[in-house]
Amino acid sequence: MFFGLASVKSGVKQSSVKWWRKEPVLTSIPTEIRVSKDRKSLTVTFDDGARYALPAEMLRVLSPSAEVKGHGPGQAVTVPGKRNVEIMTVAAAGNYAIRIGFDDMHDSGIYTWTYLRELGEDGARMFADYEAELAAKGMTRDRAERPR
Repeated sequence: MFFGLASVKSGVKQSSVKWWRKEPVLTSIPTEIRVSKDRKSLTVTFDDGARYALPAEMLRVLSPSAEVKGHGPGQAVTVPGKRNVEIMTVAAAGNYAIRIGFDDMHDSGIYTWTYLRELGEDGARMFADYEAELAAKGMTRDRAERPR
């Protein structure tokens, strides 16, 4: 599945876009977003040439949604049992993000260009932290249970 962003890119002045969520000024935007044939990863190519293959499991468990992050400090939960999750849909969310739908029916995360870039650059560390949280809570990537 290919998701082109030419329409999003036009009309956005890269140096002037600011986020209401206090995110940094947008420095680059995706020129291509592609879901792998097996639906297990999302490849994001930015206009500066940076390219990241983001695993579906990482995108799901590190979702920026309120369901995962909570509505305030200390409300985030650890989501277990998502090793085999697949990406079902990708849709534009305004000029600044995408919404990803997964086969477990989670589709409320809005992945900003800045957050996708952060996952590309620092996702390995973020996912390692997630795995440590799983272990500390006695949960696994394979067994589905209530997030906590």
